[in-house]
Amino acid sequence: MTHWILAVNPGSTSTKLALFEDDSLYAAEALRHNPRDLAPEIVDQLEYRTNLAEKWLNSVFVGDKLSAIVGRGGMLKPIPGGTYMVNEAMRQDLRKGVQGQHASNLGGLIAFELASKRGIPAFIVDPVSVDEMIPEARISGMPEIQRHSSSHALNIRAIARRAAKDLGQDLRDINLVLVHLGGGISVTPMAGGRMLDVNDANEMGPFSPERSGGLPSGDLIDLCFSGKYTEDELRRKIVRSSGLSAYLGTNDGLEIERRISAGDQKARLIYKAMAYQIAKEIGAMATVLSGKVRAIAITGGLAYSTMLTDWIKDDVRFIAPVLVYPGEDELLALAQGCLRVIKGEEQSREYV
Repeated sequence: MTHWILAVNPGSTSTKLALFEDDSLYAAEALRHNPRDLAPEIVDQLEYRTNLAEKWLNSVFVGDKLSAIVGRGGMLKPIPGGTYMVNEAMRQDLRKGVQGQHASNLGGLIAFELASKRGIPAFIVDPVSVDEMIPEARISGMPEIQRHSSSHALNIRAIARRAAKDLGQDLRDINLVLVHLGGGISVTPMAGGRMLDVNDANEMGPFSPERSGGLPSGDLIDLCFSGKYTEDELRRKIVRSSGLSAYLGTNDGLEIERRISAGDQKARLIYKAMAYQIAKEIGAMATVLSGKVRAIAITGGLAYSTMLTDWIKDDVRFIAPVLVYPGEDELLALAQGCLRVIKGEEQSREYV
């Protein structure tokens, strides 16, 4: 029996849609939005984006009934990884933005609106709020502050399954260190499919194309009280205009590779420093697994930079073999998570 699944991935100025026949792509579109057409509050964009998604779906799908609609999970309460049916409790939290307002909060809401009209279920898969950290990983060193999980869980968990398959092993039986290289960087040790720890990609770990990563706390406090920035400006600087962008004026790894090849020594130093910090984080996460690591898997858009991944490999291959899966296919990962539930290979989880 064929299962038709629509996957929805909202971004800040786009809504990516893909229609799958089981896990084979049938049609896809990235709907680009003029910022002037979007309401300032993310939740107020729901009707506009839903109508556009409905129009696109009707233009490409005239076949059998859809089986389900799946959206990217938003900033929900901390939850274990898996596929969740969109229920009323989830819808309320996505509207409120319980961990912050983000375009991904619209994924489950759009999926529900489209699915409810058709009498079919709506799901989300592995949202950024996936939290499976062990108790020791939550201790920060200051009682007033607790470490928390915020990561590229959707792509990380999809690549973990792919790596296990390529290794000819069951994910439940192996340890992996997984690395997502994108605008932010997530590094996580996984044992038996569980993400035991992870750097918060917004404020910890290696610096990235746009984010500062972990910073010396004393110097950061000085900057906070320097009078140079408002709170909002400094928060934005840390997550949107630091890292490669701040040092080199670009977040494009391939452009940086070209500059290095042309003899730009500053570009080489900064890019090598990012590779160094990533490798150091991989090493730290390998200790969570007592060094018993079957493989290290690197993914994300920046994994297309062979210069960067080769530097990382040089530093960490003593730990375990390194697998590289460039790019990210979040729409496919959403569809596959939904399909596992529809086929009975996995139970859907309930959000409470």
